[in-house]
Amino acid sequence: MTTPRKRRANGEESRRKIIDAATEIAGERGYEGTSISLVSERSGLPASSIYWHFADKDALIAAVIRDSFDRWRSLMSVELDRDDATDPQTRLTASMRQNGRAVIEAPDFLRLGLMLTLERRPKEPVARTLFLGIREEARAAAQASYQRIFGDALTESDTATLALMAMAATDGLFIAREVDGDALDMDVAFELIGVALSAVAEHLRARNTLRPRRRPPRPKN
Repeated sequence: MTTPRKRRANGEESRRKIIDAATEIAGERGYEGTSISLVSERSGLPASSIYWHFADKDALIAAVIRDSFDRWRSLMSVELDRDDATDPQTRLTASMRQNGRAVIEAPDFLRLGLMLTLERRPKEPVARTLFLGIREEARAAAQASYQRIFGDALTESDTATLALMAMAATDGLFIAREVDGDALDMDVAFELIGVALSAVAEHLRARNTLRPRRRPPRPKN
C-alpha cells in the first residue's frame, strides 16, 4: 500500500521533472516553442501528469520563471545581506559581481520574462504578470540593500535610482551575452557596473550635501 508520504514524494519528483524539462525546452525554443507534448516527451511523463500539476502551458512557464527566480534570489542573498565589508564601493561591486554569477546560474526567469515583457497580447500570459511581480521584488530587495550600504548618505529616491540602474545594466549585459556569447566576460562586466554605480552614488551623495536646505515656513500672525 502506498503511503501518503510516498505519494507526496512521487508527486514532488514528477513536478520537478516537469519543471526541469520545461526549463530546458523554453531555454531552447522560447515561450511559443514550448508545448505540453514536448515537455511530456522530454520528462518521460504523460501529458495527463503534467496537467495534474499545471492547468496549462502558461501556468507551467510561470512555474519555470518562479523556480529560476528563486534560485537567483538564493544565490544573491549572501551578498545582499553581507556586513563584513564597510566600504560602500567594495560592497556594491561585490553585490554586482554576484548578480552576474547568479544570472549565469539561473538565467531562465530573465530570458523568458524579458521576451514576454516585450510582447503585447490581447490577453496577457500569467507568466508575464508573474515576472513583472518578481521583478518588483528584486528591485525592492536591491533598493533595501543599497539603503543599508549607504545609510543616510543617500535618500530613498537615490537608492531607488540605483536599483533601477542596476536592473537596466543587468538586462543589457544579459542580452549582450545572449548575442555575443563568451566574448563578454560577465564577471569583469558586472564588476565595472558596480564601480560605475558607486560613482553614481558618490555623485548623488555630493549633490545632497550641496543642495540648500529649505527653511521652514514662517508662522502666520
